[in-house]
Amino acid sequence: MARRSIDIESFQHANPIPAACRIGPLLISGITPPFDPGTRNVPDTLEAQVDNLFTHVGQMLDAGGGSWDDVARMTFYVVDPSKTREAVNGPWEQRFPDPASRPARYNQPIPDLGGPVQVSCDFIAYVEE
Repeated sequence: MARRSIDIESFQHANPIPAACRIGPLLISGITPPFDPGTRNVPDTLEAQVDNLFTHVGQMLDAGGGSWDDVARMTFYVVDPSKTREAVNGPWEQRFPDPASRPARYNQPIPDLGGPVQVSCDFIAYVEE
């Protein structure tokens, strides 16, 4: 099984790592920043940062041959779990409308994500061939 780097247009890491990696059916992202697509600018609002995360993850899933249906887990790295939980729930329910078929989710508190960043994430997906 060959490993394949997944790069997307909406953001690139500053270091020599891809946005995600796929080996066989396993698709795993690196840390995903809340940058505005195509820039390294961080929006002022938590809601805009969350929207950007879902945009980036959607592009990684597409580039990796998957979809939202393939996501097994998302972890959100957050400054304030109570605020982030509320901000994530809307986009979450939009992508995962069936309560009987949602991935696992965890909010990991991180007191300082750097500057104006209030949230970042990563995910694990299982994409069948």
